[in-house]
Amino acid sequence: MHSNLSYQLKQFFGTVDLQEISSDLKMQKFLQDVEVTYEEKDQDQSMIALLLQERLNAEKAMRKEKSEQVALIKKLEEAHHQLLQSEKMASIGSLAAGVAHEINNPIGFVASNMGNLGNYVEDLFQIIDAYRTEVLSYNPNPQADQLAKSLDLDFLREDIKHLLLENKDGVDRVKRIVQDLKDFSHVDHGEWVMTCIHQGLNSTLNIVNNELKYKATVEKKYGDIPPIYCIGSQLNQVFMNLLINAAHAIEGSGKIVIETGVQDTELFVKISDSGCGIPKDNLARIFDPFFTTKPVGQGTGLGLSLSYGIVKRHEGKITVESEKGVGTTFTVWLPLTSKS
Repeated sequence: MHSNLSYQLKQFFGTVDLQEISSDLKMQKFLQDVEVTYEEKDQDQSMIALLLQERLNAEKAMRKEKSEQVALIKKLEEAHHQLLQSEKMASIGSLAAGVAHEINNPIGFVASNMGNLGNYVEDLFQIIDAYRTEVLSYNPNPQADQLAKSLDLDFLREDIKHLLLENKDGVDRVKRIVQDLKDFSHVDHGEWVMTCIHQGLNSTLNIVNNELKYKATVEKKYGDIPPIYCIGSQLNQVFMNLLINAAHAIEGSGKIVIETGVQDTELFVKISDSGCGIPKDNLARIFDPFFTTKPVGQGTGLGLSLSYGIVKRHEGKITVESEKGVGTTFTVWLPLTSKS
């Protein structure tokens, strides 16, 4: 007998025995029908509960699927934009290497000609001195002597030397910039090769010098590190992003420190600045694509995201420490031996 019917019969009649309650067969049939109704109601409730549970399970599965789709779309967008940025940097690198190659040719003969010109000038002044001595010894010429004084021949002699040295220094600087462009782009070997990180840092510093020289003094604390197996041009992009960010974080003038070294089985590159620091609320989001604290139009929010992806591809990691109003330190950790 159904529990609800038993409870009610016991409450009103003190027993659940239908014969004791009534000898009327219609009454007994009525009670039996009530019991059937109770049982059908239980079945209906069970069916409703089952249908609700199925509906809840379906909605839960849909929410999970939607969440996975959103995460996948975000990853695809991130990968897409990182690919675009990488292709953009690769194009810039190719352009820089091409420009460097084209500049190398005229700079080469200018440097060669400047050396020859310096030698020729020295020879000409020796001839002038010889003739001047000869003329003054045998047939003094007041007009020639006056001309030499008015033109200040001694000054010309010294100033021409200085001009030639300055020109030579300028040509050497252009050659260094060209070489740095080639080293930075590494178009010759944009693949996994043994690379000197210090050379990449120095090339990158020269490339971004215009961004840094008006904002900060750069202090190098290079340690004893071995060459590592990597794609040098991609790591140079990481260093460039971190250095430019460091310069942008400094208001007025400040200091940027680059420190390298080895710890256990990893090589590290620390780039510290004396800038404004990063709020704690933003530290967890700085590597997210499109996240930037810069004003609209001054940042894409892809620099650190791209850098994070490059370092991760090298089986490394980037860590950050920052204090508001004191400065920020980004540390790039790279394995000394790579499986790639």
